[in-house]
Amino acid sequence: MKNKIFRNSISTFILLFTIIGFSQTKSSNTVSLDVFYNKIQAEKNPQIIDARGAEEFALNHILGAVNFNLESKDYAEKIAKLDKSKPVFTYSIGAGRSVWLADDLLKKGFKEAYSLEGGIANWIGSGKPFFANSKSKLTLTEYNKIIADNKTVLVDIGSVYCGACKKVKPVLETIKAQYGTKLKVVEIDLEDNTQVIADLKTIKVFPTLIVYQNGKIILKKEGFENLKNDVDVALASK
Repeated sequence: MKNKIFRNSISTFILLFTIIGFSQTKSSNTVSLDVFYNKIQAEKNPQIIDARGAEEFALNHILGAVNFNLESKDYAEKIAKLDKSKPVFTYSIGAGRSVWLADDLLKKGFKEAYSLEGGIANWIGSGKPFFANSKSKLTLTEYNKIIADNKTVLVDIGSVYCGACKKVKPVLETIKAQYGTKLKVVEIDLEDNTQVIADLKTIKVFPTLIVYQNGKIILKKEGFENLKNDVDVALASK
């Protein structure tokens, strides 16, 4: 019995070690925006892959990017068109599909493959060149007017394709119900307001939530963890 327990413990340890090691290998291919951008600039014809879905890609993407991911039916054909001796730059909505893609490329013998930390949010949110198939519904001037015309404003910036962003919505409803007209809530999605997100030049990841009071930022939060509590604390301290 003891030997069986011991063997099970060893098996569990090996499994955890393998998972941790695999995660570290994948995450080591993820680089900051500055590194990603500078490496792209150093290439004459950079190989940039948007690892999101076709619908997402059609709405907005990094200039010069092509679109496919591990689930694409023509994945092998797309890979065959790439130069294994040159770097490949991947990105997605965050750092999920792009990390898996970069990892697979390295396994297939590519010399270098990098995933962008923060994904498309980081790229567009920092004002880097991009394509969008429509104009933003909200301009930066209009955004600034909302901030100026309301004492307290909560801005939720994300994407309809972002899983974490969807988890913010029910929390926002609770916050709206609690504060009512005392708090102006503005929801900005990448798909409808690409340019204003680029113009803000402060977004690194989706979701990002910003609370303004009297025109000044009193809370900037990335992610939805403890969102309501953080908003309550920020507003209570002012």
